[in-house]
Amino acid sequence: MINFTKMHGLGNDFVVIDAINQQIALAPEQIRQLSDRHFGIGFDQLLLVEKAINANADFKYRIFNADGGEVAQCGNGARCFARFVRDKKLSTKNEIRVDTNSGQLVLRFDADNLITVNMGVPRHAPAEIPLLAEEESRFYTVLVNDTEKAFGAVSMGNPHAVLQVSDVKTAPVAELGKALESHAFFPERANIGFMQVVDRQHIKLRVYERGAAETLACGSGACAAVVVGIEHHLLDPTVSVDLPGGTLTINWTGRGEPVLMTGPAISVFEGQITL
Repeated sequence: MINFTKMHGLGNDFVVIDAINQQIALAPEQIRQLSDRHFGIGFDQLLLVEKAINANADFKYRIFNADGGEVAQCGNGARCFARFVRDKKLSTKNEIRVDTNSGQLVLRFDADNLITVNMGVPRHAPAEIPLLAEEESRFYTVLVNDTEKAFGAVSMGNPHAVLQVSDVKTAPVAELGKALESHAFFPERANIGFMQVVDRQHIKLRVYERGAAETLACGSGACAAVVVGIEHHLLDPTVSVDLPGGTLTINWTGRGEPVLMTGPAISVFEGQITL
């Protein structure tokens, strides 16, 4: 029997499990079973709250996609992680530090009931994203169905490619997102963002997530889009990002500085399930 909480951040939905006070050992096929929206609980990602690895951290944050694969980063999930540990009284701190497989995150509770996540410093070197390019560039190009596609790329602890589009409503997210997500140019696959610039402080965004297809919101994708937009001189340091599930506020002041993401995190229901 596993106790779980169903949560969402702008419609990007999660099952969050306390793996400190109950023993959890899930195989990929069990995660796929739990993620099934007809035969399981249904989620974009499964989040585990574990004991910290490092002495300066409060918890370990682990993320599994709906396909059962473990990934290193999920921004919307990080806000839900913070809300979960507060709701479960696992921590009463206004700011917590969590270990992840790509470094540490700092999560802060704001006065307006929103949560700000310090997503860390974006990484631009091709080997760190990773992608198969010999040197860093503002734009990369690959062939998809004999058509050349240009995009910016960055790692937010997970790989992102960001394409600028004239209208997110008509962007070929399903077809092109799927083709790029698993393109050989990205040895660890990638999250694919489709960004429409409304003005210098406002973008619209849809994201085809690695291992999960298109989701209603992608926090690390919002961060990546703003970083790429700023690098391309299209955006100011603080940007409102409209995703299908709602709006996030992203702040980035430039190279070497962390990206700050602010948004809501909602608990939907509690449950128990036996596998």
